[in-house]
Amino acid sequence: MADHDLTGFDRSTFTHDGSTRRILRRGTGPAVIVMAEIPGITPKVLEFAERVAAIGCTAVLPVLFGKPGLDANPAAHGRLNSALYTASSMWQVCVSREFTVLATGKTSPVVTWLRALAAHEHRRCGGPGVGAVGMCLTGGFALAMATDERLLAPVVSQPSLPLALTRSRAGTIDVSAEDLAAVRGRCERGGLRVMGLRFRGDRLVPGDRFAFLRRELGAAFTAVELDDSAAHPDAVLPPHSVLTEHLIDAPGQPTRAALDEVLDLFRTRLLDEQHRDTAAVTGT
Repeated sequence: MADHDLTGFDRSTFTHDGSTRRILRRGTGPAVIVMAEIPGITPKVLEFAERVAAIGCTAVLPVLFGKPGLDANPAAHGRLNSALYTASSMWQVCVSREFTVLATGKTSPVVTWLRALAAHEHRRCGGPGVGAVGMCLTGGFALAMATDERLLAPVVSQPSLPLALTRSRAGTIDVSAEDLAAVRGRCERGGLRVMGLRFRGDRLVPGDRFAFLRRELGAAFTAVELDDSAAHPDAVLPPHSVLTEHLIDAPGQPTRAALDEVLDLFRTRLLDEQHRDTAAVTGT
């Protein structure tokens, strides 16, 4: 793919507690916060956001790292430039105090800013609540954001933190005990459903991590685990990015079915409930 010039996306900023970041936005209706994977908001991530907007939601993409629209595929800018760009984005994350990469049992500080963004977008866009999708290094962010009752549809796609360097790290996720308890409480009360996506052979997202989420969240956690053979064969890296780089966007493909499940979650929790609330008020 070529670089995306961001046509069709509105651009603005959001500030909370002295921290200002750029925002891309597309669509109308209840907000879905789309948090990109390394190296950033690639054309494939923007394609996913377009799908979110197409069902009647507002896709909101905070720029957490990288250059929005830049295609990191070596075919677009060469293998060396692609590697340098990816390394630069990863370095940006590793040196930032906003991201917790190695520590266990901690929520990254940037999640506080993301919760504020979700609250702002809920007020702006309306609807019963907000959705969120985190991918790779941001995967666990969607779970940690769900301490806020306004977040109704969290999707944890290939959550890669903390880096699974040991068995204990593999069997946990980058959410503090307090935040996890709050999310578990919402699940137990029947008000929250969490969806997780991974390829079974993905070493960045070991099976123990999803087993941990099953134990903690019970039946409220829906795990979508795909065989590696379901990944797009032309992708540069091994199977990892279910909704973007490794998506085969064709009917009958497992990755397409996973994408449809995510969109159905947003329809059910954000759009169908909005329509029911409207009908209750109008009596129709």
